[in-house]
Amino acid sequence: MLLSLDLGTTHSKAGLFTRDGSLESVARQQTVAHQEPSGSAYYDPQEMWAAVIKIICEVTKGLDTREIAAVGIASMAETGLLVDKQTGEARSHMLPWYDASAAPQVKLIQQNSDPVTRFYHSGMRPNFKCSLAKLLWLREKDPHLLEGSVWLSTADYIAFRLTGNTATDYSLAGRSYAYQLEQLSWDIEWLERFGFRADLYPQAVPSGHPIGGIRKESALLIGLPPGTPVAISGHDHVCAAFAAVGTESGLALDSMGTAEALVGNFDRDKLGKEEYLSGLVFGRHVAGGGYYWMGGMSASGGSIEWLRTILGDPTLSYQELEVLVEKAPPGPTGILYFPYLSGSGSPHTDIQARGAFVGLVEIHKRSDLVKAVLEGTAYEAEFIRQAAQKILRKEISSLKVSGGGSRLKKWVQIKADVSGCEIEVSTLSEAALLGAALVAGIGCGVYSDEKEARAFLISSAGPIYQPNGTHNRIYQQLYQEGFLPLQNPLRDISSKISSTSLTTKG
Repeated sequence: MLLSLDLGTTHSKAGLFTRDGSLESVARQQTVAHQEPSGSAYYDPQEMWAAVIKIICEVTKGLDTREIAAVGIASMAETGLLVDKQTGEARSHMLPWYDASAAPQVKLIQQNSDPVTRFYHSGMRPNFKCSLAKLLWLREKDPHLLEGSVWLSTADYIAFRLTGNTATDYSLAGRSYAYQLEQLSWDIEWLERFGFRADLYPQAVPSGHPIGGIRKESALLIGLPPGTPVAISGHDHVCAAFAAVGTESGLALDSMGTAEALVGNFDRDKLGKEEYLSGLVFGRHVAGGGYYWMGGMSASGGSIEWLRTILGDPTLSYQELEVLVEKAPPGPTGILYFPYLSGSGSPHTDIQARGAFVGLVEIHKRSDLVKAVLEGTAYEAEFIRQAAQKILRKEISSLKVSGGGSRLKKWVQIKADVSGCEIEVSTLSEAALLGAALVAGIGCGVYSDEKEARAFLISSAGPIYQPNGTHNRIYQQLYQEGFLPLQNPLRDISSKISSTSLTTKG
């Protein structure tokens, strides 16, 4: 048996899997976000740990826990905190990936680097999400806060609470903007430019590599035997992609959650100008020893949540939302929605980008607005897919989709119609949890390698959505002649609106 954790933006989950990937049980707890008086968001690390204890106890209830061969942990990528090296106590809140408090520190990072060179090392562009920016922000708040501290990502922190050992994996280290992907090492010279020591970060190890066994104190809390191997499986989206599509180049997973990410394998071992110009981000894959590529939307499912709130009082249920979508006329609405409620992600990252509707007329109803939002997120996903095709030098003619959004049938069909791709809904109900379990199973010796791990999986075809050719032609025309040409004007206006807003608040 394999036990895995997926520590996400909205929920923390625990899953128990057999060797063939069958999900025996799952438990979840809401991830509670708090807010500082200044407006900064945070998670409470002790609440996170308490939630993990609860879901592990729940998922293993009535089980002989000696059967569990390993524990694998996946988590949201850039969320993390500072921990005191001596006492193990948290020295900061857990800072969410989406909180933009560190945005001013990005300018300092940019002033100290050539973005192209840094990309070749890190696979990323400077942004407020990365831990380097968060550390600069924390130091500005309290210059002594970093002394004697180590930065741990969410998965690292829970692994530390379980084992007493500090470590991270390659895929999470790569989201720091301080890690060298090719050398698999922290960039000491780069960190020293900001007055940071390399030991501000923990040792980085391969995804799934056991970092230690469960210590006695933690074993008493969660009911697992002391010494049970614990591994950091890595970035949640990449774990999900490994479970759903493996590591073959040209296959991609569209993970549809609050945020949405398209993820695939990248089989070259060095990043260059072509990859930089793609706008995508890259990192070490959790399996196979290669790289992954990724593009994302911060407010994909978030746009749906926003709609549910503003279109109904009380908030519309998902069933009511589906009824609304069904009421919309067949085919494209002709409305362009730009899903930038939280800025835009890669391949055209811009924190100041703002959401917009273009093409509204008086005959449009609530049902048209809902469908337009689904279309807008599909246009954005198409932008990512086409960027990936270019750097892979091969067509991505089919996609697998997973996550909560994949249960909305109309949304998946719209994605097929916009892209012209065949889209299969993954039968894996908890892809990130399964991926985390498999990666830990490989690292802890349950499987010999990633091929054996995935060979054990019981395969079953999920629902497949074929594109409607007529709708695809209209959608592609709207995409090519509307969605793409309006990007630059929209961003220019967004920048001016953002500047005006800041001036007004000041």
